[in-house]
Amino acid sequence: MKSDVKKLADRLEPETLRFAQQLVRTKSLTAHEGNLAKLVERKMLDLDYDDVYIDSLGNVIGVLGDGPTTILFDSHMDTVDVNQPSDWQHDPFGGDIIDGKLYGRGSVDMKGALAATVFAGHIMKQLGLQDGKTIYITASVMEEDYDGETVYAMCRQLERLPDFVVICEPSGLDLSLGHKGRALLKATTRGVSAHGSAPEKGINAVYKMCSLLQRVEALNHKMMRQKNEAGSIAVTKIESRAESLNAIPAYCEAYLDRRLVSGEDTAFISAEMDSLLKEMDGEWEVYDKQGVSYTGVPVVLHSFLPSWEISTNHALTQACLKSFKLAFGRDPGLIKWDFCTNGVATAGRLNIPTIGFGPGDSKKAHTVDECCEISQIMAAVNFYALLPSCI
Repeated sequence: MKSDVKKLADRLEPETLRFAQQLVRTKSLTAHEGNLAKLVERKMLDLDYDDVYIDSLGNVIGVLGDGPTTILFDSHMDTVDVNQPSDWQHDPFGGDIIDGKLYGRGSVDMKGALAATVFAGHIMKQLGLQDGKTIYITASVMEEDYDGETVYAMCRQLERLPDFVVICEPSGLDLSLGHKGRALLKATTRGVSAHGSAPEKGINAVYKMCSLLQRVEALNHKMMRQKNEAGSIAVTKIESRAESLNAIPAYCEAYLDRRLVSGEDTAFISAEMDSLLKEMDGEWEVYDKQGVSYTGVPVVLHSFLPSWEISTNHALTQACLKSFKLAFGRDPGLIKWDFCTNGVATAGRLNIPTIGFGPGDSKKAHTVDECCEISQIMAAVNFYALLPSCI
């Protein structure tokens, strides 16, 4: 089986890489993935998937097999923008392959993985590795700004929830057993407006916010000194509102990025925020991110996304260890991502056993000259194709 998978993957390598290049060359900012979705849909149809469709939110879903055990492999299609293309040595949308690496926006986050899963699905069908299983290969939308929200809706629309989920974010070919959570919080202080020529007649909401900023910095320093796994907190944006540039601001809002570890639930964060704002005459809330998918469906993310983790003894983890050993003759490294993924929906909200595995270095995501190693993309093809037979 291993040799058959590798032989077919090697034969399909040129086509797999051409497809990965096409993916990178097709711009797909969050909520603008329509052209890429059509490209993925066409490729799945060309590769003889049993069924291919695009759901109401624009997620592409390819189906293989009709067995009782259901496995979903998810890669998101959207990417962050390229704000300074002149800083890139390689065309961010060129999809160039240089020195064994695929360059371009989304190459590692995560169009290399998307190409790998699409062709792994084809290999599964050619070799009958999907027998007794129903395999979903999904290309999801809006992950960058709406972690998990569209995948949650997609899973709820399936005939039944998957038994297992693989999140194909870059892991450097290690197995990710989970990730930290994330909360985006908005704190507000209120003042009294006055003319800028008479500031003593008003109460400056920005000055009131200064105490919170100092407390946030001190709390993060405290977290960084912890020996065990710790969260973090950072101020990421500050806005003030005033009648004009000559007026004392009556409102100031600070946005806080709070990374979460196990046990930091809503009650924990509520107590923490109440403490940070104590005696400040301020208020806070979890930020609701609102948007619209490229298909026109409203999407709202309540930005409190808990951490999740799967046990090394779980059947899914054991199957992944077996698949990795079968593919590469050794054991994988075991990690936990420090960033959020669509696993917040599958593991966190739907309680589906979820694990992470993907090609490339996650530290190259969102960076100038983003790239993904070709060898890792093809290694991932082998791992994904073998996994269903190990479950």
